Amino acid sequence: MAIGSRQSDASLEARIQAVCDIMRRSNAASPMKYIPEFTWILFLRVLDEQEELEEIAKRIVGATFVPTIEFPYRWRDWAAPDGPKRRELQNAPPRSMLNFVKDELFPHLKSLGDYPVSTPRQRVVSEVISDRQEPEIDTEHNFLDILDGMHEIRDSEVDKTHTSPLSHAYESLLLKMGEKNNDDGQFFTPREVIRAIIKVVDPQVGETVFDPAAGTGGFLALAYEHMRDSLGDGVTGLILRDLKERTFFGKEKDNQIYPICLANLVLHGVDEPHIWHGNTLTGSGNGGVLWGDSPRFYDVVLMNPPFGGREGADARQRYAFKTNQTQFLFVQEVIDSLRTNGRAGIVVDEGFLSRTHEKAFIQTKQKLLDECEVYCVVSLPSGVFTKAGTSVKTNLMFFNKGKPTEQTWYYDLTDVKVTLTQPLLLSHFDEFFELLPTRAESEHSWTVTRAEIESRGYNLNAENPNRVVEEDTRTPEELIAIIESANDEIRNAIAKLRELDSTSRT
Repeated sequence: MAIGSRQSDASLEARIQAVCDIMRRSNAASPMKYIPEFTWILFLRVLDEQEELEEIAKRIVGATFVPTIEFPYRWRDWAAPDGPKRRELQNAPPRSMLNFVKDELFPHLKSLGDYPVSTPRQRVVSEVISDRQEPEIDTEHNFLDILDGMHEIRDSEVDKTHTSPLSHAYESLLLKMGEKNNDDGQFFTPREVIRAIIKVVDPQVGETVFDPAAGTGGFLALAYEHMRDSLGDGVTGLILRDLKERTFFGKEKDNQIYPICLANLVLHGVDEPHIWHGNTLTGSGNGGVLWGDSPRFYDVVLMNPPFGGREGADARQRYAFKTNQTQFLFVQEVIDSLRTNGRAGIVVDEGFLSRTHEKAFIQTKQKLLDECEVYCVVSLPSGVFTKAGTSVKTNLMFFNKGKPTEQTWYYDLTDVKVTLTQPLLLSHFDEFFELLPTRAESEHSWTVTRAEIESRGYNLNAENPNRVVEEDTRTPEELIAIIESANDEIRNAIAKLRELDSTSRT
């Protein structure tokens, strides 16, 4: 593609789709197969393009540029159509390219994070490749077609007037990981839900943001966009660097999803994502190579705890209130991770709000109300998470740490009809955003006192007392008359059809 040309959003998505189509017919048919494969290839492609531009900028000012990856392991060397290493491999015996990736490229990239002098970017590269053993693609011909298709995707030539279409196109691809009922939506929260949460919590530049169950990184990635956009055009390099390098922290235990989370954050612009690879609730994991000197407490926590998960004794013993239910453990984790005056916005299912049959459930909610002001609960429509793989009824819960809850404002969004083809939109929250600052009462909103919650045994689920129910005021006689009239119309129609049938026979 010529320098200066622009890829449209549509052409970008078409290129991505074309690459995925090759992967699907090449031994990587399911999203859980082809998306991890797509991720590492796209990551190396975008990284190399970014470093090409950085090298040019350094050269202009006479500065030295030190590449993250050396020859022959850069994309331009082994993957680009005119790369010298690629030409060498294509002229070698069959499967030389696939063997190079398996036996040389992956081991080298993984080793980049092993040295004391490794740069943060080298450690990210190492972790993105951490679960790769060999290409998932069945033939070298298909693999080369994938490389050629990926080479046509140029991040620098996509119009970024507001946000990066490439990162958003990749986000759309990640949604497919939830469409086959993968772990009850564990890895993907609908992005409009995340945007609504972020708009309410409103993380500010200079604050730290934490997600203890990061999944594909959606909360952190969109929080970065929100905070970056708040800076406007007058942002200094130092402020932007702090935002990109010292702001976002998360934990993710799944070996396949962890590299995807890193790549997603980097594609969105987070240069140093501090993601710990391990189980938040047990404290066990494969390491915190990128965790560094992360803080103990955070200004903002944003998350969607996995629905219906269970943990064993290793997790239970780390928390004050013993239960194997992951949502209740994660809420304890969020409370303990917030600094005083810290803010949180999380997704919880209906079970968290209503369940009171286990002592730990009551204790967890009592701790929440004692240590935090739970100022808002939003009841989401049924079906919000259907496309992400689960039909669980969900709610949004917002709270600030530092003073107890005296009353909670509820907003009912369940009137909105959500289906696979009609997803929940940010515009559906318009009235909610308008009423939230004053906690006004309306047909969809009401307030519940702490005393009421306690009287129900800490059941946080509340029915809307202001809902207007349309009653059928017609009398039985009127309904009978309507039915008889309809029957008369049906009888007349049948008579006409028989008359026409008789005429046609004669």
